[in-house]
Amino acid sequence: MIRIKGDIVIDRPVEDVFDYVADERNEPTYNTQMRLAEKISDGPIGVGTQYRAEVVSGGRPVSMVIRVTEYERPRRLASTTTMTSMDIAYTLTFEPIREATRMRWAGEIQPHGMLRLMGPLVAWMGRRQELRIWTGLKRLLEGTVASVH
Repeated sequence: MIRIKGDIVIDRPVEDVFDYVADERNEPTYNTQMRLAEKISDGPIGVGTQYRAEVVSGGRPVSMVIRVTEYERPRRLASTTTMTSMDIAYTLTFEPIREATRMRWAGEIQPHGMLRLMGPLVAWMGRRQELRIWTGLKRLLEGTVASVH
């Protein structure tokens, strides 16, 4: 099991950040590797909501299914991501700081197959990728160049 974590402060109200992140269909706007995210379950976004997504990794498309497992607006959001190469359990917490938001992420990655042998590399790549994704979110929501904490 590989664990990754980090945090970033986004100069936007906590409800705005939570709502934007909670709708997985928004991720392609701040994650340059994500090509597609579509909601495949009925009803409003909440526990049980599922998305089909596709990212490009190593120049190749990788499909995944994301399922919301916790939804406590605007404080906590958790999900599981299933793909052929790995499974990920991911939790985001949102803390108001005056008019800004501290967003913390924590993920547990369970690689499959040959990736299990490359744990340190997967951990390094995962940490780097998450920082890039959430810096992209910060830039988008603030409309400025980001500074990561």
